[in-house]
Amino acid sequence: MLNTHRLRILTEVHRSGSIAGAARELKLSPSAVSHQLSQLEKEAGVSLVERSAQSLRLTAAGRRLSLRGQEVLALLNAAEKDLLAQSRADSGHLRIGFFASAGYRLLPQALSRFSNRYPGVELDLVEGQPHELAVSVQQGEIDVLVVFEHALDPWTPPEGVQVRELIREPQLLVVPSGHPAGRRSQVRLDELAGEQWITSFGTGSPVRSVLERACALEGFVPNIRCRSDHYEVIAGLVRAGMGIALVPSLGINDTTGLETTRVSGPRLYRKIGVASRPGNANPVLDTFIAYLVSAASNLRSAPAPGRSAGTRP
Repeated sequence: MLNTHRLRILTEVHRSGSIAGAARELKLSPSAVSHQLSQLEKEAGVSLVERSAQSLRLTAAGRRLSLRGQEVLALLNAAEKDLLAQSRADSGHLRIGFFASAGYRLLPQALSRFSNRYPGVELDLVEGQPHELAVSVQQGEIDVLVVFEHALDPWTPPEGVQVRELIREPQLLVVPSGHPAGRRSQVRLDELAGEQWITSFGTGSPVRSVLERACALEGFVPNIRCRSDHYEVIAGLVRAGMGIALVPSLGINDTTGLETTRVSGPRLYRKIGVASRPGNANPVLDTFIAYLVSAASNLRSAPAPGRSAGTRP
């Protein structure tokens, strides 16, 4: 069995390019580093280092072992963090950002289970748009952020912020009860070119909503009657017969007076993810993310919001 302490010394020699550099980084004497390398060579049964009066370099076997050593040390570090998180997850403070429609089902499910298991953890919740709150994750003001990204309107998180995809949700066509499209299992977007639409304000330059981007790819410009970034408002206007809409499935909270169906069109889905800083040492962070992953898995296997009037998701 190879000694992990000696593997760490080998990887540091590889990184720094010298025994002296590794000794400074590891706070050891150069002779101690050299001795540990010699012992590692005995354990490995192969020459790992080529020494000369003026230089030192790793052999091919040494370079391969150094790369493997980095992988082993990374796994051990992750295991230690997991154990620390488990040992300290009964208390602490977690700051969570989220967008509005994640607050209908996804986040509440994760929060309920997490809080029941760890009632001593203090939670701060901040609602906002992902592209705005992501800077707070970068700066350490928010520990974890539930984010979305439309396939037709992508965005890039700030440097140092990592996003893990949780689920992909379809854009559903929402129509008032009795609308002919509501009786079909799937509708092509270009069949709806003559309809009046309710949509969001959109982003980009020129500013366009996901609906407008999708329609442009299908060769037509939608007739937009109203814009709102609140899915409850959009649903209410559709319910009142003011138009039809494309809404992500998580944004459909109440289908009373509405019918929903799938739409075939270009990349009509939204990616839901969780953003965090990989270097964040908050001991409850990974545990909460695991609950989010579990909640997303439950939503993935759940049926889509009902297509018949009067049903609820």
